[in-house]
Amino acid sequence: MERLQLLNGWLQAQLPGKHFTLSPASADASFRRYFRLTFSEGAEKTLIAMDAPPQQEDCTPFLRVAELFGAAGAHVPAVLGQDLAQGFLLLSDLGNMTYLQALNDDPGRADHLYRDAIEALLSIQLPSRAGVLPDYDEALLLRELNLFPDWYLARHLQVALDAKQKAELDGVFKRIVQNNLAQPGVFVHRDYHSRNLMVTTPNPGIVDFQDAVYGPITYDLVSLFKDAYIRWDEERVLDWIIRYWEKARKLGLPVAADFTDFYRDFEWMGVQRHIKVLGIFARLSHRDGKTAYLMNMPLVMEYLRKACDRYPELHPLLALLDALENTSPESKIGYTF
Repeated sequence: MERLQLLNGWLQAQLPGKHFTLSPASADASFRRYFRLTFSEGAEKTLIAMDAPPQQEDCTPFLRVAELFGAAGAHVPAVLGQDLAQGFLLLSDLGNMTYLQALNDDPGRADHLYRDAIEALLSIQLPSRAGVLPDYDEALLLRELNLFPDWYLARHLQVALDAKQKAELDGVFKRIVQNNLAQPGVFVHRDYHSRNLMVTTPNPGIVDFQDAVYGPITYDLVSLFKDAYIRWDEERVLDWIIRYWEKARKLGLPVAADFTDFYRDFEWMGVQRHIKVLGIFARLSHRDGKTAYLMNMPLVMEYLRKACDRYPELHPLLALLDALENTSPESKIGYTF
């Protein structure tokens, strides 16, 4: 309540003489909260206020990436006011229709919406250069992978790895990271999926980009097409990925010359992300009380198992998942609610 009072006072100072009401707009998986300002008079449009407590969140990356992606031609919120000391931002409003909601309401819009998402992603990737954003380096990739044993296995499934299992998991992690680091680097949104893409004009509006890095070119494609929140047939996903790959090649982006190699990189990048996401969802549930994320675990586990099954180098991970399924208290990995 104290944060809300501080935010309201700051907004009144930013918008003198304007009468507005605040209502929750959205909350994400961090400590950030978003509120929509609705004005009681005049023809003004709604605005968005971000509340990012400075003890837990830093608004500086958001501002840096907003400028970077906006300059590349992506449709991101305009920053209309800021107070970094208090952790407040005033932003333009990209609306309340996410891709997820639009696709659930009308799956027939998928080709159109994903075409726009691909074009926006290409625009973000084209001006990529090293040294601007943090590197998606080995330390970060491994830190994300280790969320899986720390939170998904130990906390969520309540199982402990023996020495042999830990060695096998470490070996798989090493192979995954080797593949990821061998991929060409571009600007990476890092959560480019249906909850962070808004149906707007121009389309899409892009949000939640503050954790952007410079890293593997396939990463945002995995977020988009192996989305934890919506499922598509593999044949359709393959068609969308081919369309991206063809466009990327024509634009001179550093994708593999052979699509088979590119798709393998896409799948291996997916394994890294799926492992990370299972750990994050477990942490959100058990540490932060956000249990709704547990319902998305089965789809993520399905993605992970299918990819591991396709590549012999990943079979040890699949065998480990099978073994843990039989030893976890619930005896059904990924399906505990």
